[in-house]
Amino acid sequence: MDRLKKRADFLRAARGIRRVEGAITLETCATPETEAANGRLRIGFTASKKIGNAVARNRAKRRLRAAAKELLPLLGRERHDYVLVARGTTVARPFADLLSDIRAALKSAHRKLDAKAGEG
Repeated sequence: MDRLKKRADFLRAARGIRRVEGAITLETCATPETEAANGRLRIGFTASKKIGNAVARNRAKRRLRAAAKELLPLLGRERHDYVLVARGTTVARPFADLLSDIRAALKSAHRKLDAKAGEG
């Protein structure tokens, strides 16, 4: 897994498919050909000031990183970008429920990607 760091990458994912599940929002899109590498996916994390102070935002992103490290190697698709956006309940949500939210969002986003690919 590679990390998304450029603002343009986050904006591209935001224009892609968005799924809200429980304590997270998942945004995903295909990785641009210039950045794509076989067997690799890219992930980014964000938490706005709505989440709280810097301590709360950092804790939320830390929890999202831990959950992504556990799930994305198994459920993520290569040559795709994923952005996990923290929501107000991300910090307080039990970790097992957070994993469940991400798993459900990934499955839903992948179904939408497959349907979109079938159309075009």
